[in-house]
This record gives sequence, structure tokens and C-alpha cells, in this order.
Amino acid sequence: MTATAPTTWPITFDDVERARTRLAPHLTPTPLRSYPLLGAKTGLSLFVKHENHQPTGSFKVRNGLSFMTALAPDERARGVVAASTGNHGQGIAYGAALLGVAATICVPRGNNPEKNAAMRAWGAAVVEEGRDYDDSVQAMLRMAREDGRVIAHSTNDPRIIAGAGTMTREILEQAGEEGIDALVLAVGGGSQAVGALTVAKELAPSLEVYGVQAAGAAAQFDSWHAGSRRTTERADTFAEGVATRSTYELTFPALLEGLTDFVTVTDAEIAEGIRLILSTTHNLVEGAGAMGVVGATKLRERLTGKRVAVAFCGGNLDSSMLRRILNREL
Repeated sequence: MTATAPTTWPITFDDVERARTRLAPHLTPTPLRSYPLLGAKTGLSLFVKHENHQPTGSFKVRNGLSFMTALAPDERARGVVAASTGNHGQGIAYGAALLGVAATICVPRGNNPEKNAAMRAWGAAVVEEGRDYDDSVQAMLRMAREDGRVIAHSTNDPRIIAGAGTMTREILEQAGEEGIDALVLAVGGGSQAVGALTVAKELAPSLEVYGVQAAGAAAQFDSWHAGSRRTTERADTFAEGVATRSTYELTFPALLEGLTDFVTVTDAEIAEGIRLILSTTHNLVEGAGAMGVVGATKLRERLTGKRVAVAFCGGNLDSSMLRRILNREL
């Protein structure tokens, strides 16, 4: 097959296929499952991609491994530095551990302590600096300049986005002849959605791809509806996996061109989604991991009667936040 994504997009379908080949020795496909009770509660025909079952508990292990396995020998020798609220950092740390590469992850002060511990357990150095993810990006850039390390940006790198695209490649393969009509995905930086759009252009041109963002961190949503890139002063959401204040050069044009629609969900709705998913599927997801289900519910009038895939894109909810959610304190 030949790649058909527009030239303004950061990757092609062939890039996704190459990433899939690189990941195959290290990752097995995650399940795509249907839960009748979840379907009954939402009124939708939902299919769940279980990225919460990945070795790091998130789809971003695909991104990190795709990046790490594509590095040239001299780049591996220099080591890598990344900025993350946890899941991208774990993916980079996981890949670095497999390949024997030094990795440093910059995280915001007060970041999810369990994600920090997981990154350190994979062998990465964790540096806490800044009030949010965007501040940690600045710390990453400074360290790259000072130490000569390779930047492993969570969004602005084709190797990262190609890794994310392997998730949708698996979904379409696992869906069989009946296929999938719509895909509803959380958007932070946009790697997951742009990877999906790239694969859909090649294999399922009629697939509708919807984006979901947290209402308190809605830079991508605001920009998409305005038709131009915007930033926000704050990223106010407990769903740290999507807590960004800006758009990104490599993903925004594709999101603007390719998404069918884009909605926001509140923290209260995300918390309710986590409780719903736990009670109907007995899976624990973090805030970003619930946003596909919550967004699909918000889009129910448009999605009724369609086969809809969502991703439990991350399951790394820390225990203190879980207690607050179960106690309905959010």
C-alpha cells in the first residue's frame, strides 16, 4: 500500500507500518472488547481498546518504543530527555531500559507520585520543575542544550506519532469485517488522534474520528473551533495526561483537517466516567482513559446505531485521586 495522508500531515501510513514492525518484538496487541453493561449504560455500541493493559499502563509505550527503536547509534549514546506528566515518560523510560539508553524525564512539581515512581523504577532520572507540563517542556529544552541529549518530545516528533498510529492499526484489524464506524479519542498533544487519522485515510476513509479534551485545558479544542492555533494561561484538570496549554506544530494541522468533531468534558464528567467504567468493566482508568467513553456519551445522538471504538488509553490513576473520585469529592 502507498501512504495517502495529506502532505501537511507529519507522518504517512508507511511510517506507522514501520513503527509496527519495530514494536512487534517488544509489545503484543492489546485486546479490543465489548462490554454489554457499558453499552447499556451509555446507549451505544462501544468497543474498548485496552491500552491500560500495556506494560506501562498506557498507549504511550507505543510512542516511546517507536521513538527509542528509531534512534541512530550515536543518538542512543547521547541519551534522551523528555517532558511528561508520566505516561510518555514511562514509555520513554521503558524503551530506554530495553535498549540500554540513559533517559531523563522532566515533570511538573506535584506530579502524580506513582507515575514518578514508575519512571524511576524503569531506570529513568526524574527532574521535577515547573507548574505544569508546558513548563516542564522548557526544562527539557534547556537540559538538551546544556547536556547534548536527544529531545523525546511527547508530540512534536514523527517517530512518536507513528507509534501512536499502531493502536488504530490494531483496532481496525481486530474489528473484522463489520469494522468500526467511529473512533472517539482523548486529545492532549494529539499523537493518538493524528495516528488514528493517518491510518483511517489509508484503511477506512469513512471512519469518523472525534476528539475529546478536558474543559479546563481546552487549547486544542478552542483552536480547532477557531481554525487557528491558540494557547491558554492554565491547564486546570485532574486528568494530567491531557493537561496541556497549547497546540503543536506537527499535530494541529492534521487535527484541524481530519477530525469529524471536537468536544470538551468537565472534570466532574470525567470522574463519573471513571466510576462508570469501574462498575461496568472492572477496569481502572485514569482521567484521560475515561474521556473516550465520556466524549462518546456526549456525542450519543450522532453515534447511536454506529459501531464506536474508544481507548482506555491510560490506567495510571494514583490511589489518592481514586479515593477522591470514589468518594465523589470532585
